[in-house]
Order: sequence, then structure tokens, then C-alpha cells
Amino acid sequence: MQDQPQAASYRPDPRIAQLAGWLADPVSAADFPQHLLRFRNDRAAATVGLQDLSDEQWIAHFGRFEPLPDNLPQPLALRYHGHQFRVYNPDIGDGRGFLFAQMRDGLGRLLDLGTKGSGRTPWSRDGDGRLTLKGAVREILATEMLEALGVNTSKTFSVIETGEQLWRGDEPSPTRSAVLVRLSHGHVRIGSFQRLAAYEEREHMAELVDYCLETYPGSAPPQDAPGRDEPGIVLLHQVVERLARLAASYMTAGFVHGVLNSDNMNISGESFDYGPWRWLPQWDPAFTAAYFDHSGLYAFGRQPGAIQWNCAQLAVALRLVVSGDGPLVAAVDRFGQIYREAMAERFLWRIGLVPKSLEEDVQLIGAAEGQMGKSQQGPDAFFFAHRGGRNPPEGEFGELLRGYESVTGASAHPAWDWPEPPHLLIDEVERIWAAIDKDDDWTALNHKVAQIRAFGEALGPFPKGGS
Repeated sequence: MQDQPQAASYRPDPRIAQLAGWLADPVSAADFPQHLLRFRNDRAAATVGLQDLSDEQWIAHFGRFEPLPDNLPQPLALRYHGHQFRVYNPDIGDGRGFLFAQMRDGLGRLLDLGTKGSGRTPWSRDGDGRLTLKGAVREILATEMLEALGVNTSKTFSVIETGEQLWRGDEPSPTRSAVLVRLSHGHVRIGSFQRLAAYEEREHMAELVDYCLETYPGSAPPQDAPGRDEPGIVLLHQVVERLARLAASYMTAGFVHGVLNSDNMNISGESFDYGPWRWLPQWDPAFTAAYFDHSGLYAFGRQPGAIQWNCAQLAVALRLVVSGDGPLVAAVDRFGQIYREAMAERFLWRIGLVPKSLEEDVQLIGAAEGQMGKSQQGPDAFFFAHRGGRNPPEGEFGELLRGYESVTGASAHPAWDWPEPPHLLIDEVERIWAAIDKDDDWTALNHKVAQIRAFGEALGPFPKGGS
């Protein structure tokens, strides 16, 4: 969802209903004691024709979950499996969220409204189906920052405080609760295919492949790709391409997702489901976001490999509907080259320089990483300092930087004259939350969102757009 938002009328299109009998379970939302509207994303709402809802209507639909007109009559909790830290788990699914509605945006794309913290489902296991208000605030910040940095991400659409007191082992309890709604390209995950493969549901797998090809159109496989006419192979090529680009966008943003399990990998190539995320305080490939990631499996520098591994799990699942492993292996093997090209495109875009050859651009990236490591800078400060080629330092990176041409107007926006760029290091996130938690003061959050959006305007949209 990197393309410029376009205003649209409300166009419901609940196409997933045709798959719901075997892909999902109908559920009901929790009955919350309170409904305090804390965040409504009218910028995102305008793209699907919902910006004119009154606050009362907003709460009715996104707090009490009264169906939107001509949309899904009842929410759907999707079924899926997944590898969690490389361990296969067949006992997962939408445990505290559901798909609430589908509609078309101004570009004609099918988008979903899904929830987090909306109550228990058949897949909740021992969970309470709830979301802490702090978790919702963190997701607002993560999605706003990622969108500004050109990452293909879900949008935090709505946050409503629900008045319940929750107990959690990893933060002071009791703590406040919320229900969050996100706008995204879809909820079909790699884990959705893994579940169908585990149960050998060949016909349903073929239906899901067709649904994804229709819903998330992409480019055709290369002319020399084996099996390029098989739907499953076409889909795998498209997913590999999208996820390689997603990996590059994480690395250029200096972002650590924290939990890159296969059930958190969306077929649309869109980043979503933000838990223990972090931004790099300084350049460190070994930096991890999740306190429980003891082996560093999803450390910053290992994210591309982790995402490619998940692509391989999709390939394994698609064996159910394709002939032979060779075409699947060939599709997954494209990840590295696509990632390399995407890294060059994104790096040059963020630093505001005109690309040269791939070889030269990759050399510049390597020198930049060395410079960040030597100066102990994080990517936010680094890209800001050298925007448009300014302030070339001594050494290899500075020499290479001087050989690049600045993009026209690269530093023209007033944001490039700020004392520093916006960042979301953990200390600031905790300060923003503390003001809300202790004094119910939302000023710092609102200011931060406004600052991030202004910085996104300074960067401008990523030229190649999203999938």
C-alpha cells in the first residue's frame, strides 16, 4: 500500500465469503464495557470511502462491530498453521482478531479491515483474545513510521479503548485494553497454505491460489522460468518478489520486526502484526527485537534469510498443486537477486541520489554500512545526515558519495533542515506511552504522528510503488 492514497467512495466487495466455508470460522466480537475513541485514521479511511462516518458511527462499526452495509454479515476468524521460530504449529489461527469487511480503494484494489483484540475465537487457545492499549499505541507508531519510510505496511485504522483491565506477564498489570482495526491488502498468509497442505486439501489449495492471483495481481514469471504457466508457480514467483522487496524495505528502514514466523507472512507482501518491534539505535546486524529470541533467529541482519526461508515453506505447501519440485526451487532461488536489486533501489531513494549501475550502487551500500558501523550511527541519523549527498565524510563512503548526483529537490522540503529526523527508539516510545498511561495525555502521540507524516511527505512516495 505504498501508492499515493486516493479518495474513493465506499465500494463493498466481500469476495472472501466464497472461501469462508473452509478458510475461516464465523465469530462474534466481544461485548466491551466502554468504547473510547482514541485514534481514527481519516487519511486511510478516505481511500475506502469511510472518512465521513461520525464518531458514533465509527464506534458502532469499529468498537461494537455492527456490519458495514452490504459487507460481511459476520466477522471471520481465519484458519492457518505456521512455523513459529522454525517449529511447526498446527494449533494456531486468528486467536484475537478477525476479518471484518472487504472493500475496493480508489485504485480498484481489494482491501480488508481486520482486528486485533476483538475477543476470543475458536483459535484463542489459552488467550483472552484481548489487546493492551500500549500494544495498540505501539502499532500506531510502527505503521505510521513504516509508511513514511516507504514500507508496504498495513495501516492502523482505528483504536478504541475498551475499559477492561488486562493482566500480562511482560508489562505492569493490570493494564488498559483496546481494540484495534487495521486496513490491509489481505489476511491470507503463508500459514494458510501450510494448513491446506497439512490436511491435503488439494481442491481448496487450488481455489486459494486462484483467489490470490485474482486479488493480488502481479508480474508474470521470467520467460525462462520452468512451469511458468502453472498457477501455483505463478503465485510463488509473485510472493517471492514481494517478500524480497519487503525484506529490502526493512533493512533500509533499520527496522526489526521481531517475529517473522510463516503465519506472519502475508501473501500480498505486506508487513503487518507488530509485536516486539524495534528500530536500530545504531548499526548492528545482531540486534534483536524480541526478548524471547534467544538465538537471534530474527535479528536485524538475519531478516532477509528468515523471509526467504518462509518463501521456501510456501513452496513446500504448493507441492500439493504443482508438478515437480524444480519450478518451485527456481522460484525461491530468485529471492537473492530481487532482494539485491530492491536494496539498491531503496537505498538510493532514501538517501536522495540518482542510481548508477547495480554494481556501483551495491558498493555504495557496503561502504555505507561500514561507515555506520564505524560512526555508531543508526540508519535514521545516517540517511538524514547525507541526504542528497551532503556532508560526505572522510573515507571510502565519502569518496563514493561524491561521485553520485543528487535527485532534483532531494533536500528541498523544510524537514531536511530539522535538527534531526524523527525516530522511534524505545526510550521515546516508552515516554509517549507513559504520558498516556499516567496522565491520559495523548499530546505526545499526536505530535509524533504529525511529525512522522510530515517527514513522509519530505521523502515522497517510493518510486516503484508496492505490490
